[in-house]
Amino acid sequence: MQPDKTGLMSRRTLMRLSLGVLAAGAMPLAKAGPAAQRVITLFQGGTDTAVALGIRPAGVVDSWSEKPMYRYLRSALAGVPHVGLETQPSLEDIALLSPDLIVASRFRHERIAGLLEQLCPVVMLDEVFEFRHTLRVMGVATERSGEAQALQTRWDARVGELRGRLAAKFGARWPLSVSVLDVREDHLRSYLPDSFAGSVLAELGFVWNRQSRDATGVSIKLRSRESLPVADADVFFVFGRADSPAVQRHYQAITHHPLWQRMSAPKAGQVWWVDGVAWIFSGGILGANRILDDIERTLLQDAAA
Repeated sequence: MQPDKTGLMSRRTLMRLSLGVLAAGAMPLAKAGPAAQRVITLFQGGTDTAVALGIRPAGVVDSWSEKPMYRYLRSALAGVPHVGLETQPSLEDIALLSPDLIVASRFRHERIAGLLEQLCPVVMLDEVFEFRHTLRVMGVATERSGEAQALQTRWDARVGELRGRLAAKFGARWPLSVSVLDVREDHLRSYLPDSFAGSVLAELGFVWNRQSRDATGVSIKLRSRESLPVADADVFFVFGRADSPAVQRHYQAITHHPLWQRMSAPKAGQVWWVDGVAWIFSGGILGANRILDDIERTLLQDAAA
């Protein structure tokens, strides 16, 4: 559906606006009006959170994989216009959609914050993967704080229940150490506690080995098979592109290596393939709940509810 032409902003108008902002400096952030209806989300966690709050965005950015949008969000976002890449959204496309609220990331979009603020109020999140904070802030900005609190309450209850079930199943072995491994064509990437999946696993009570705890950032790049012991843990959650023959060949080569076979998770049969989109890219509470789904499907599949 095309927007009403009376609401469109021409390319020339947008250019004049951009020049004006560059000359005058960014305007202060305006306050969002009552119950924003036309919300545009410029990062994946914002899009996930909007859907969780019952919002059908007026526009979204392309997903990182499974383009143009992650499969788990496609039914909710069918027909929603796309406004470019998360790293380079189209200001013109955003303006043409006449938003009344834009949800952006300071990490991704600070350089264009002044331009966005000329179009409508902007919520600028500091981090793209802090899904609890994103939920709370978007709840306030869209006057859906009640819905946000209900989602958080259900999350807290589910995490508490799963944590109890894990402790009951593994007994004295709990907490288990964990590694989250992304299989690439030529290396492995091991995600750390500060990653999206890491924050969820830490909330459940999982721990990391000392080498991973001492590392900084969200992941470690393991370039050679000799570095595999860095990721040693009681359980591995693994993902990679199932449609990539090169990724699958690399995984087969890794799993047949003696160092892999001597690590704790492979020896115990605790290597589980999971949905990498949910675990690393989703960034919102819906994706976080899909991580919990995978925990139940794997580690708790034979445990009493």
